[in-house]
Amino acid sequence: MTAVVDAARPAWLRRTPGEHRWPATLALVATIALPVLLPDRLAPQLGLVLPAAQLLVLAGLVVANPLRIDRESAVLRLLSLGLLGLIVLSTGWSAVLLVRELVSGRDVAATTLLAAGAGIWLTTVLTFALVFWELDRGGPAARAAGTHEHPDLVFAQMQTPGLAPADWEPRFGDYLYLAFTNATAFSPTDVLPLTHKAKAAMAAESTITLVVVLLVLARAVNVLG
Repeated sequence: MTAVVDAARPAWLRRTPGEHRWPATLALVATIALPVLLPDRLAPQLGLVLPAAQLLVLAGLVVANPLRIDRESAVLRLLSLGLLGLIVLSTGWSAVLLVRELVSGRDVAATTLLAAGAGIWLTTVLTFALVFWELDRGGPAARAAGTHEHPDLVFAQMQTPGLAPADWEPRFGDYLYLAFTNATAFSPTDVLPLTHKAKAAMAAESTITLVVVLLVLARAVNVLG
């Protein structure tokens, strides 16, 4: 009887196979690599120490959950949040350095500014996709276990189950789309933040991307003019 009742519940509310590891891993690698490719004055001034630490933690997480993210433990959760913290630190650091560069008045080629701004904007989108992914209902492993009933983020399919197959539940691609639309529209589109932490994360991303876009465009137009 319990199995029948559980099967009748939406997939996002019950235990399901963990989502595949590779989409989030690719995004993590990109967030680690992109700051390294920035000009020295726009990259965190720690050499390769920060990306090396990020890769080391990522390797441990991949070993623990190589194919699907379905193994829960306090240690793995701590490592996941630690890696996310390092990535947020690196992204925020680069954004601050870019703002400082833009307001300094130095002569910089417009193409360099646009390329650096695009790189930091993309890194910010990927970073906040990972933030939303790790934030919502305790992270991917907790979502697979169905241990958190109340969501931090509500997708349209959760409000109207008939819009999607019975086995639908949010995956990394859904959080990436949320981060992209939040970085372009600077507001929620089809995903609603319910908790204070979800609202704070969305506000932080909108603020960072808005400042980067406006300052980069204004400075590039000034250089070109």
